[in-house]
Parts: sequence; structure tokens; C-alpha cells
Amino acid sequence: MSYWRRSRSPRYSLLFALPLLALYETLAFALSHDALAGVRNGADVLLKSLFVGLGGRAGLAAFGALLVAGGGVLAWRDRSAGRLSARVFLLMACESLVYAAGFGAVVGGLTRALLRPLAAAAGRRAALDLPTQLMISLGAGIYEELLFRVLLVGALAWAARRALRWTPAAAGVGAAVIGALVFSAFHYVGPYGDRLTLGSFTFRTLAGLALSALYLLRGFGITAWTHALYDVLLAL
Repeated sequence: MSYWRRSRSPRYSLLFALPLLALYETLAFALSHDALAGVRNGADVLLKSLFVGLGGRAGLAAFGALLVAGGGVLAWRDRSAGRLSARVFLLMACESLVYAAGFGAVVGGLTRALLRPLAAAAGRRAALDLPTQLMISLGAGIYEELLFRVLLVGALAWAARRALRWTPAAAGVGAAVIGALVFSAFHYVGPYGDRLTLGSFTFRTLAGLALSALYLLRGFGITAWTHALYDVLLAL
């Protein structure tokens, strides 16, 4: 099996994303000294809120166990990837870094072409210190991709096919567009949300479309690391 097929298989994709999850949770806990308090990535808070509301720390532990167990089952059931290879993981890391390095230039160029001569800056959370920005960046890769690409775009595409009888291609495009708009709007909500501008909203909408395309073509793991590394590069 080729690298391109193996790297987007569930086993490689989920195992590749696991260190990102561990890094984010470790840094978030270290900065807050309390798993239920402190600044965290917004998608993380949204996904865990129901579990925390129902069971506090026990609910939080249940969410973590469910997330890891669900990913573990999917990886274990995947027989398409064959034996694991360190070379494939190394190539996936290099691929993610290349995408992250060029992501802003490509999406920014498209935004400027659409909105010329308006600025296309996405806006950053300058009020937060560097460790917190890095933590939120890592969380964006794992939890925003889980929420907006895997869950939201996946659910919208499924609903469009089943309820509206759209073709798979039309359902995928429609879901990606709606998901990108919601993804962009999400960045302006809450006390740490950015100031809404046409340039930044358009930039993030196009970024959402690009990440949806990357998710469909290269799988969850590479997309999560690309998103995280891009945000980390902006924070540094």
C-alpha cells in the first residue's frame, strides 16, 4: 500500500493525532492547575461542557475515556494500514509542517484576491501570554478539527444525503461551506473572541474550506497537526 493511502487510514491518522491530544491536555492542565478551570480552547470547552455539567470531574474523565477508547477501537479495527511504520509517521509530520508553512500564504492570498484592497489579517489574541497561546493553538488542531470537520461537516453531509437526497458530492460541498462559515463565526464568540472584521471572517471561512478539503483528502491526523502547527507558527 502506498504512503498516501496508509497515512490517511484510521490507524495511522488517529495514532498520529494522539500526541497532539496529550500535549494539549498536559499543557492546559499545567497552566490552569485544575482540569475544570482556566483558559482553554473554545472547541474543547464546548465539547466537554455537557460531560462536565453532568458529572464534574467524573464527567470530564468519562469524556476523555470515551474519546481515547473510541479512537482506539477505530484504530484497532482498521486492517487496511498493515504493520505500523515509523517512516510513515515521520513523513506525515513533514507533510503537516509543509502544509502549515504554506497555509497562511495560500489562504491569505485568496482572501486578498477576493477583498482587495481590504486587509486579510486573521487577528491574534495578543492579550494572552505565549504559553497560553501555544496551548490554545494545540487545542485548535485536535478539538476544532474534531468538532468542525469530523462532527459538524460529517453530520451535515449525512443529513443532506439522507433528508434532502443530495448526491454525495453536493452534500460534501454544501456541508463544507456551512461548516466553514460556522467555523469562522466561532472565533468571534466569548470573552477571548477576536474583533469581527470582513477580512478576518473571510480569511477564516476560506481556511475552513481548505481544512475541510485537506481532511477529506489526507485524513484527520494530518489535518489536525497542520492546523495546530499553523497556529503555533503564528503565535511564535
